[in-house]
Amino acid sequence: MPCYSPSAPGAYERLLTRWALRDDTQIFMKQDRPHHCVDSCSSTSFLIHSSLISSKMLSSVRRIFRSKSKSDTTPSDVKENPTPEPSPEPVAQTRTTFYYSGIQTFHSTESDNIDIVFVHGLKGDCQKTWTDKSSGNPWPKTLLPLEIETARILTYSYDSTVIGKEDVPSQNRISNHAYNLVTALASLRQSDNTNERPIIFVCHSLGGLVCQDALVTAKQRSEQHLQDIVNFTRGVIFLGTPHRGSSLAKIGELVSRSVGLIKETNSDIVQVLTRDSEVLARIQDSFQALLMTRSKDEASMIDITCFYEELPTKRFGVIVPKHSAILPGYISIGIHKNHAEMTKFSNSDEPGFVAICRELRRWMKRIQQPQSKPQKHSHVAHCLIPYTFNPDFVGRSEILYLLKSQLGDLEPQSHSRGHQRAALCGLGGVGKTQIALSYAYWAQEVSQDTSVFWVHASSVEKFSEGYTNIANECKIPGHEDPTFDVLQVVQDWLGSKESGPWLMVIDNADDLQLFFPQNESSKMKPNTDKSLSQFIPQCAHGRVLITTRNMQVGSRLTKGKYPIEVGQMSDQEACQLLRQGIHQEDESEKDLLQLSSRLEFLPLALVQAAAFIQENSITANEYIELLDGSENDLVDLLNEDFETVGRDADTPHAVAQTWMLSFQQIERQYPFASELLSLMCLFDRQKIPLDFVDFHAKENLPAGSNIKMQLVKALGILKAFCFIRAEKGGDHSMHRLIQLVTRTWLVRKGSIAEFTRHAVLAVSDFYPFADFDDVEWWFEKLTTCTNYLSHANAVLEAQIIETEEDRLIRASLLHRVGSFFCHQGRHREAERLRREGLDIRRELLGEDHLETHVLISDLACSLADLGCYEESDSLLTGLIETLKRLHGDEDEQTLDAMANLAVHLSNQDRIDEAIALDRHVLEVRKRILGEEHMETIRVMDNLAVHLEGEEAEELHRRVIEVKIRTMGEEHPSTAHSKANLAMTFFNGDEMGKAEDLFLEAFEVDKKILGEDHPTTLRVMANLGSVWLLFGQRFLNDRHLYPDVDMLGDARRLFEECLRLQIKRLGPDDSETIETRKLLDECLEAMEVADLMDAEAKAEAEAGGAMIRYIDELY
Repeated sequence: MPCYSPSAPGAYERLLTRWALRDDTQIFMKQDRPHHCVDSCSSTSFLIHSSLISSKMLSSVRRIFRSKSKSDTTPSDVKENPTPEPSPEPVAQTRTTFYYSGIQTFHSTESDNIDIVFVHGLKGDCQKTWTDKSSGNPWPKTLLPLEIETARILTYSYDSTVIGKEDVPSQNRISNHAYNLVTALASLRQSDNTNERPIIFVCHSLGGLVCQDALVTAKQRSEQHLQDIVNFTRGVIFLGTPHRGSSLAKIGELVSRSVGLIKETNSDIVQVLTRDSEVLARIQDSFQALLMTRSKDEASMIDITCFYEELPTKRFGVIVPKHSAILPGYISIGIHKNHAEMTKFSNSDEPGFVAICRELRRWMKRIQQPQSKPQKHSHVAHCLIPYTFNPDFVGRSEILYLLKSQLGDLEPQSHSRGHQRAALCGLGGVGKTQIALSYAYWAQEVSQDTSVFWVHASSVEKFSEGYTNIANECKIPGHEDPTFDVLQVVQDWLGSKESGPWLMVIDNADDLQLFFPQNESSKMKPNTDKSLSQFIPQCAHGRVLITTRNMQVGSRLTKGKYPIEVGQMSDQEACQLLRQGIHQEDESEKDLLQLSSRLEFLPLALVQAAAFIQENSITANEYIELLDGSENDLVDLLNEDFETVGRDADTPHAVAQTWMLSFQQIERQYPFASELLSLMCLFDRQKIPLDFVDFHAKENLPAGSNIKMQLVKALGILKAFCFIRAEKGGDHSMHRLIQLVTRTWLVRKGSIAEFTRHAVLAVSDFYPFADFDDVEWWFEKLTTCTNYLSHANAVLEAQIIETEEDRLIRASLLHRVGSFFCHQGRHREAERLRREGLDIRRELLGEDHLETHVLISDLACSLADLGCYEESDSLLTGLIETLKRLHGDEDEQTLDAMANLAVHLSNQDRIDEAIALDRHVLEVRKRILGEEHMETIRVMDNLAVHLEGEEAEELHRRVIEVKIRTMGEEHPSTAHSKANLAMTFFNGDEMGKAEDLFLEAFEVDKKILGEDHPTTLRVMANLGSVWLLFGQRFLNDRHLYPDVDMLGDARRLFEECLRLQIKRLGPDDSETIETRKLLDECLEAMEVADLMDAEAKAEAEAGGAMIRYIDELY
């Protein structure tokens, strides 16, 4: 009988090759339990295969090993728990370094006629920022005066430190630095009587934001000498300025957090650099408004050139990416340096320096040219916005930026180049109208000679009413005439120069038929054959903003331009919106964030929740508890009416009612799209397979329909209304709130039962039955079972009144999902589903029906897996009697039931009864089906498990041979049979063979089933048992093999197996308990080994002492 030792053929070397770990893991393993053999000098230890321990576990233990506690390195004479010293009293921190703040002069002559002001950035310096390492002085002081001879060159210095090492950093915000810049520069210019001298700013990084805020501040001040700063500014050069945020925000936040406990920080400056910063949005909006105002007069226009970095820094990459460093509509130029080096030049030939000088010369030439007087406008601007300004509007800076870009606000001269249109598209309640309202008031403020008109477009009547209001407000000739063709006349007037510049907001343009009728629509006025889209004027002095829930409408009305999609709010925006609506400062950020998440960060739902909380004097947490009720409770909350700014009186304010209006519109105009929405809301809301909707289409569309085309159009409608989202691979998803409201809509219509039937039928048709011997199931259908499980659960949870046909379809799906749960080792869930399915089939099909018999057999298997042998045996015994009566003793179904009963008997240690049944079934199947039929092989495998010795080994080998030939080496069923043979070898004390086969089975199970599958864990525990037995047998001889630690390997394998079993099966599962016992036995053996090592060491020391004593005698 082979034993585990170096003399066994290749055992030791083979295991070392398979289980070699990386060096860092070996270090941990050796430290985990050091060997006690005194003669061991090997640097390598025998280790467990790294794949047996999860990567998560390995990374965790390495961190523990490397992060020693202080006690590990403390000298022995130091007390373990010294008395802590009293904390010192806090003292006021003072600065040891002082920064010059204010204006310094780099260069000045009597002939200067322009001021160029340099402003450094974050952590910058008024000298070092502009100084190359190879030169001792800043280039604006040495190089620039040679190129720009008539400029006084100044630099503004301010303390932009955000992290103090020994000093306290400045706590000033951007607004403080901006005001200081304005006052310092104004004071200098006033003192030497240069107030009316043109100014050009050159700004690096954060300095650009300081400059922008400074100009806005100057414009808002009443003091003339401060206003002169902005009035005489003619150009700004931005060098790597983060107009739309910077990676410095993330870097700075991490650094601030990491040092915040031991050093002072100024996180306010860092926060400004985030993309969703309210301060950054305010600065950009105000500066853009300033540029727009100044662009109308060429004499006072502010030139802008943006330079961006082309190289990354070594540690942090590109600090300000190009899209953030440029302003659309203005010149942008790259500098082939990184963020820190782009402001440093050593000579006048450097490309960056040449480009900056070229821009400065061009601007100075324009400034010195005489300017013509601006033309005065003769028209009167009108404002027809039906809603007041919303003071609670928050965030949305990214969308507003895109909106301004598409409507030409970021390009001063674009309004005269052509007609501009933009569309905001999104789900009802996502905030499209609020964004349009905010933009409309901003546009009116920026350009006070521009008229702003608002037109509701939910119907022809509403659209006509909007045009009538325009005619009356603007006193268009003939507007009082009853026969006045308001649509045509207003269109013509807006298209004429007489109207002047204007912005029109077309709100709620959701109905495609109103604007692009597919036929002669009854919705249009009888006296016109035009669609509403033809009454929207197109002219260079007019701009149109559309809000719509239908992306198709938005795309067509903007002439193919892709609409701006309005999605959910950010975490910060949602919490701020709630806080403003609730008016309770003590609400925790955690509760507000949780409430926002539960409401999908949807603005209308958040405002609705805030109104409910305020009106009922409850907290955000109490509202969350209301949401935690039933789905009906949640929908009731979404139906609560409330008042808010910016919604038409005829438009429902409640979220649920808003969406139901869209549902009704889709149902009227696109019935098949409505069907798909009704079907899809009954599946799980994520990753809805195209297979399901395709099945429904084939079952329900008229014969001869173009199924593919119909699906594309219907799904396109739902995506256009933002009710579903397309995902990679053809799947679709929907918002949770939309799903719940759609289901409520179906209940109100009385259609819920009909569509639940369609949903169950679709899932049942595609959900495969788990066949353990089917190669295709393991390698293809298993993935389908896993991916479709959430949808199966969703449709099975639906509570509807079912017909007999519906109930039988449900029983079929219960049976299929139950078989998958059985494969997954989820025996309790498998038993529940199989029992429900059996009850349905017994009631509707009767006890003698074939489908009833199948579920009886499967339920008995689940009961046996749970240890309920009495009920399991009763079911199978009764089934066998029924099958014998109906089909005879040798019918295939009868034999299947007998084979299953044999398995259950063996689990109860009734081995002789099991062997007798298996031999009978095997004999009959050989005679009827043949020796290599899979049913014959299955019962042969079971019989071999019950037998011992040579007969068992022979049967197992025959089974494995057939399975390898028909299923393949890596099929789980083949691995299962190898594990069975390994157990035969284990019971026969052939440990080397058992180990090899367990390893092969373990690798296949782990690869195909997963490391936490019950079958994998069972083989894992068996493999550990082999190693444990090895270690126990060779305790006395282990010093002969110092590099082999079988007990240590077994312990680590048992620990990982136990961890996975507790997670997957639970701490009280029988197999978990068995593994815990094996681990305890292993630990006891290791204690014995430690004791033996200690005794051996003592004996060796005693022997050594005796030898030294004898040496001394002689």
